[in-house]
Amino acid sequence: MSLLRTKSIEQSLADTDEPEFKLKRSLTALDLTVFGVGVVIGAGIFTLTGRAAHDVAGPAIVISFVIAAIACALAAMCYAEFASTVPVSGSAYTFSYATLGELFAWIIGWDLILEMFLGASVVAQGWSAYFSTFLSQLGVVLPEAISYGGTVDLVAIVFVLVLGTLMTFGIKESMRVNLVLVAVKLFIVLFVIVAGIAFINPANWSPFVPEAVATEGASGLHQPLLQFLFGLPPQTFGVGGILAGAALVFFAYIGFDVVATTAEETKNPQKALPIGIIASLLICTVLYCAVATVVTGMVRYDELDPSAALAQAFAYHGQEWMATVISAGAVAGLTTVVLTLMIGATRIIFAMSRDALLPRGLAKVHPKLRTPWVISILVTIVVAITAGVTPIGTLEEMVNIGTLSAFVLVSIAVIVLRRQQPDLKRGFRVPLNPWLPGLSALICLYLMLNLPVDTWLRFLVWLAIGFLIYFAYSRRRSRVGQADYIDFAKPHVVAPPPGETPAGDG
Repeated sequence: MSLLRTKSIEQSLADTDEPEFKLKRSLTALDLTVFGVGVVIGAGIFTLTGRAAHDVAGPAIVISFVIAAIACALAAMCYAEFASTVPVSGSAYTFSYATLGELFAWIIGWDLILEMFLGASVVAQGWSAYFSTFLSQLGVVLPEAISYGGTVDLVAIVFVLVLGTLMTFGIKESMRVNLVLVAVKLFIVLFVIVAGIAFINPANWSPFVPEAVATEGASGLHQPLLQFLFGLPPQTFGVGGILAGAALVFFAYIGFDVVATTAEETKNPQKALPIGIIASLLICTVLYCAVATVVTGMVRYDELDPSAALAQAFAYHGQEWMATVISAGAVAGLTTVVLTLMIGATRIIFAMSRDALLPRGLAKVHPKLRTPWVISILVTIVVAITAGVTPIGTLEEMVNIGTLSAFVLVSIAVIVLRRQQPDLKRGFRVPLNPWLPGLSALICLYLMLNLPVDTWLRFLVWLAIGFLIYFAYSRRRSRVGQADYIDFAKPHVVAPPPGETPAGDG
């Protein structure tokens, strides 16, 4: 009944061949790259860029994006090594189970469920807001009671139900829709970049790094944990502002880790997964930096609208029609984000249910569709209700802390697995081990410390609920802990058929 019992990589791979839980392998490196771009690029590219430039970094926000990309790249390489070594659904949960032990695996799986469920719900509400704005620009006004901010956000509920139906019918079908929407989103982003170049005034980039300014930070439970613990004075602009901007825009990259959850449905995971994870991150970095360069060149950073910088930048130059284009891009962008997060949530719960840490009946795969249909329906209902009737508000930061905690454990797990099984076949290797994985863990931990105290308190409450479920239910029912559990990584005796004599006995 050890809390740190592990599930070997060999056993994890063997589980994927069980007929009852076997998923359909149909995804390619291109599918995974589109999948990654689809979840990373959302409304943030239209809003977060301007807010970070206006509030903390100025035109140097471009450098902040590069720093954040480097931090993400370290975590992405750790994910790529694990995903190519253990191509099994579950992402960081599965990786932790094979190295750090069951308790850590449960914690990270529980955190990822929080990230996916809450992230999909938050973004679905954002989609509802952009959709209502888009319709109003076309002259269609929805009743307030059933749209964003109303008594029941019926728009968000219907939206989630449609995506849930698509997800239940098949991963390949979901990817086809995702491909079309990502193409639309990228076209609009590139169009905005190219159109914006004509309105750039190089004088707006001066000074590129504004002089540092001491500011009044948040107080009480709303201040960052680092500030609360050490009393560090908050600062904007200058070098400190660039680093603060990197911590802020880092969250624009969150989502590439969801690619790893589809490992079990990938045709050639050893090659396709590293390509999908790293390529999607590179594409998003280039687009983020391009948008940041254009928007700070179009309007001086201190005159940007923090809430809708890109749309406001075109309105500033008399191009109001671009607001409609940007709203359309945001609608397409957020659709792919919600779809991807919901798929990720189903695969995390699927892996945990197959290991009996959650009810095993949930993990049943549909005989024809080859999708975890029970979990898909469950995820759809929970996300629809949460998005439709819950005021998410400050809980958005819970998505970030859940994701960063996963990044920390995956980075540590890479170091542990290299020492435990140095000869294990890996499709991709993080260079300079253990230094780069260690640096990845430290950076992600630093970013976690920059989150507010109240976010940490909610996170601890969520962990406490998770521990209660684990010790009351999961620990005793865990498949790894059962007496008849066979670990394929260890030698075991296979009994001969009845009537035969074992070799060497006569």
